[in-house]
Amino acid sequence: MADTQQAASASPMPPGVTDPNYKPPPGRLGNLTVPQQHALDTLKKQLKEEGHFVEERMDDATLLRFLRARKFDLAKTKEMLLSAEQWRKDFGVEEIVKNFDFKEKAEVDKYYPQFYHKTDKDGRPIYVERLGLLDIKSLYSITTPERQLKRLVYEYERFIHERLPACSEAVGHPVETSCTILDLYNVSITNFYRVKDYVMQTASIGQDRYPECMGKFYIINAPWAFSAVWTIIKPWLDEVTVAKIDILGASYKDVLLKQVDEENLPGVFGGKCDCQGGCSLSDAGPWNPKDELKGKITKNHVLRPPKLPVPNNLMAVSNNHSLRAVRSCLRSVEAPTCQISSQEMEIRSFR
Repeated sequence: MADTQQAASASPMPPGVTDPNYKPPPGRLGNLTVPQQHALDTLKKQLKEEGHFVEERMDDATLLRFLRARKFDLAKTKEMLLSAEQWRKDFGVEEIVKNFDFKEKAEVDKYYPQFYHKTDKDGRPIYVERLGLLDIKSLYSITTPERQLKRLVYEYERFIHERLPACSEAVGHPVETSCTILDLYNVSITNFYRVKDYVMQTASIGQDRYPECMGKFYIINAPWAFSAVWTIIKPWLDEVTVAKIDILGASYKDVLLKQVDEENLPGVFGGKCDCQGGCSLSDAGPWNPKDELKGKITKNHVLRPPKLPVPNNLMAVSNNHSLRAVRSCLRSVEAPTCQISSQEMEIRSFR
């Protein structure tokens, strides 16, 4: 079957694939149409001729992420890519990668847990964010929005250059997306709006600088507002987008376990994992050689890539405010690295 799919593609399978059952999704290496392959070749040729090509981060898989984000429109893709390159210079991404040290990580984890932890059944890195534990006053007494953004970018870079290659090597085929779990238990709309500017900045970075990274996205312990709005907007979305998203209430465990092995799911969500020092600080996964899931970090690897009560403060929110809050929160979560394209609701996540 894999041979049939490869023969029908305008591009060969990516090098290093050892999984005999791997079938590349549409728009990926090994499953490109003739126009898609032409767009990839032309983009690369133009970038080289104009002196914009950066070999270490513009491999075919990366260029295809940008092309998919712009529906293979060559002009729009090129504009997006060059804008991202200029942003890298302005934001100082290379300096962040080399020297950024988020020393307050353990303290920040107490007030806003955001972490990668092992992999799902498809080999994707799992990204967890517990928005309901957000404590703004305590958080900003130990860090700043600026340092949070630098951390976001640092983790995106690790996601692209360390986590995805290690996961790819572990399963024998390219892993290019992540699986996000966003926990909204006891979430405060008031707290959310107090960080909305930061949220919008993270959404912009995810959407414009690290596109097409979302594989699966689970919102758990979702209040009635989320479920109600999801019911309204779901018919507007295409089937591919809808298939990526599950909005669940308190009874989420069985759904999560269909995607994540019990041994990889943190105990706080009903799994069996109980990492020493806590799952949120363990950084366990194939990208971490100390983890029981042995994996090799290779930056330039060929394969890159009981019922809970509804909080009172949500019950009091008007329908209009609920809609805006849900839209904003959905825009903020990407699940980086884990992202739906701009035409798929621009769902983003903190990293």
